[in-house]
Amino acid sequence: MLKVWGRATSGNVQKVMWAIGELQLPHVRIDLGGPFGGNNEQPYLALNPNGVVPTLEDDGFVLWESNACLRYIAAKYGAGSLEPGDPGEYASAGRWHDWQLTTAAPALHPLFWGLMRTAPEERDAAAIDAARIKTEGCMRILDSYLSRTAYLAGDTFSMGDIPVAIIAYRYRRLSPDRPTMANFDRWYGEIERRPAFQEHVLEIPFV
Repeated sequence: MLKVWGRATSGNVQKVMWAIGELQLPHVRIDLGGPFGGNNEQPYLALNPNGVVPTLEDDGFVLWESNACLRYIAAKYGAGSLEPGDPGEYASAGRWHDWQLTTAAPALHPLFWGLMRTAPEERDAAAIDAARIKTEGCMRILDSYLSRTAYLAGDTFSMGDIPVAIIAYRYRRLSPDRPTMANFDRWYGEIERRPAFQEHVLEIPFV
């Protein structure tokens, strides 16, 4: 049985849990990190020396880094579905995994941190506005790309959509006055209707 260490409110944990939910895999999740602590204690550091979440264990195999965990689950349990079978689509999914880490997440981080982790009287309004503009630019890249394809790796939902949709969800929550982007909004609407997304992202407190 799959075992996942990490609090349900973590976006990185949500990637892994969403994939597990899509494939309806037996699993157990252990609350850890954030208000639960434990991530800097030796038993957990022996599994993940970075002290962050999530960590995945599958029949004795231990893996950390959320996108790597997502790719492992897709490859082992969702080949041809969650993991695209076409080499081009597989590479495209991986590209969006990298883009999420190198471009979209860094753009969003000051916006999320400024509004969700900083007291109102201590917020840097200029930094928050700059982060919102930068994140909007990332979403416009998505909007343009999605004018040519239904999902990020092709015409069907795949592992390529999961990390980016986690960022898109947070952007939408933090930017209620965002501009309309027809392709992005159409794609996100499809994502939001997926039961596993609802269970592991929408129904989790946004903190």
